[in-house]
Amino acid sequence: MLRVEGLCHDFGGRRVLADVSLGLDEGGFAFLTGPSGSGKTTLLRLLHGSLPLGQGAAVIAGHDLAAVTPRDIHKLRRDVSMVFQDFRILPDRSVFENVALPLVVRGAPREVLTRRVGAALVALELDAEADRPATELPGGGLQRVAIARAVVAGPRIMLADEPTGNLDDALSLKVLGILRQFAAHGTAVLMATHSRDLVAAAPDATVFRLPGPGGAA
Repeated sequence: MLRVEGLCHDFGGRRVLADVSLGLDEGGFAFLTGPSGSGKTTLLRLLHGSLPLGQGAAVIAGHDLAAVTPRDIHKLRRDVSMVFQDFRILPDRSVFENVALPLVVRGAPREVLTRRVGAALVALELDAEADRPATELPGGGLQRVAIARAVVAGPRIMLADEPTGNLDDALSLKVLGILRQFAAHGTAVLMATHSRDLVAAAPDATVFRLPGPGGAA
């Protein structure tokens, strides 16, 4: 599902990722940890195709990132979804419309869109909020909208960039539980976090630690 070998990445002459290697199987759940500045977000952006692959090799959900061109990026995004730190909620859209966006972009038939969005909203306990403006939801609700949008099209792997960074402990554990449920149903999940408590709450999960600039993973 995910194989990374000897990946390196530089920003402005500064090495952010050095010789990173990791693997994740179908339905696997793993944490990506490391100190601030260790390159967690950079690695996820590389895997999502938002940054070009430089040194090293990476294959995700069957896509060789070295061979993915800008014209092919939509194919990668069908199989690889991402939950961003800042939610990226559309302020002028309802909860339903925000979650439906990936299917709208792909031209899904209305009946398919309605069924999939409905199932995602139920899974994230958002069905009662479907018609509500998304921006009226509290932080925990917005995070669940972001997760629902990431899974609605049935990705093979989900990348989650500090999805609990702005949530309290109770909501953080709830989000962790939701992501682990998706992994149990076959969607591989790689979740970046700085929280030791979350890592401790899932002792059976794989942990990949980035040591920081200049180090080797």
